[in-house]
Amino acid sequence: MHSQRDTSRRFRQLALASAVASVLLPAAFAADVASLPASSSATALVRAVDSVGIPVSDLERSVDFYTRVLTFHKEAEREVAGDTYEHLYGVFGLRLRMARLSLGHEHIELMEFLAPRGRPVPVDSRSNDRWFQHIAIIVSDVDQAYARLREFKVEHASSGPQRLPDWNPNAGGIRAFYFRDPDGNHLEILQFPAAKGASRWQDKTALFLGIDHTAIVVSDTDTSVAYYRDLLGLRITGTSENYGTEQEHLNNVFGARLRITALRAADGPGIELLEYVAPRTGRSMPIDSQANDRWFWQVNLTTEDVPAVAAHLMRAHSPMVSNGVAATREKELGYTAGVIARDPDGHAALFEATP
Repeated sequence: MHSQRDTSRRFRQLALASAVASVLLPAAFAADVASLPASSSATALVRAVDSVGIPVSDLERSVDFYTRVLTFHKEAEREVAGDTYEHLYGVFGLRLRMARLSLGHEHIELMEFLAPRGRPVPVDSRSNDRWFQHIAIIVSDVDQAYARLREFKVEHASSGPQRLPDWNPNAGGIRAFYFRDPDGNHLEILQFPAAKGASRWQDKTALFLGIDHTAIVVSDTDTSVAYYRDLLGLRITGTSENYGTEQEHLNNVFGARLRITALRAADGPGIELLEYVAPRTGRSMPIDSQANDRWFWQVNLTTEDVPAVAAHLMRAHSPMVSNGVAATREKELGYTAGVIARDPDGHAALFEATP
């Protein structure tokens, strides 16, 4: 039997191998995207960010946490197995349970791989590791929300709620706090001041309002922009450079200085790129990461034409998870075809065609 120390050592070795490979990736990927013909523009490829897939080890426990503590609403539950889904997720012999939950207008998909089980989130994960991803849950009152999390004895990831300083024009006045779900997944509660964010985030009729964005750590902003904007067609909606004691205590990373880039599709929550300008000690996603590993989140993107997206991604040499486009039964997963690919840092996106 392998010890926790052996597992952690293996994880570090795989992350190091990924880091070595990633040194060569940015220029190569940007060149691949730049070489695509003008007629293959991604402007209309991604229609919306439908939801965010979050891996969990116990679906009932996670549904209870998200519905009871954070007031999500359970909409549906599904279980799938078989060749189609093995090729879609790149995991042989899988059996997958999923629950779709909503908060406001936004959705998450909790995903439990019954078989094979996959590996847990490393116990020493930090916010600047490049498998990091979270969802930002907007609240009407961060103090009340924090008190509720304390009532349920939720695990801290930040030292406490932080107010970002006013000298930062794009982030000043935002109040936020990082915490963890029962599997160690990072989550964030965030309160916008009156002058920032969508107007609906000023609603005071509920404590938990919805999901503004999912944030991912990237190694190089320009390379990630080449993927999400130039290849997929999302638009940049804001940028910021955040640092100082408040940001350090929010991320729980000493000396944190972040280059932040927000992108959006026509509908749905945004995708926020977090590049740690300092410290550059975050670890790369392990090179052998699979969809059943519990750090392997996915962003679910709706599109008109999944085969066209798959061809577009392959022309750009984007790493693929799926072995081709999978035709699904709508009643099982809510979409009729899908393909999963990875961004330059290994974060996954499921491109799905909905009825």
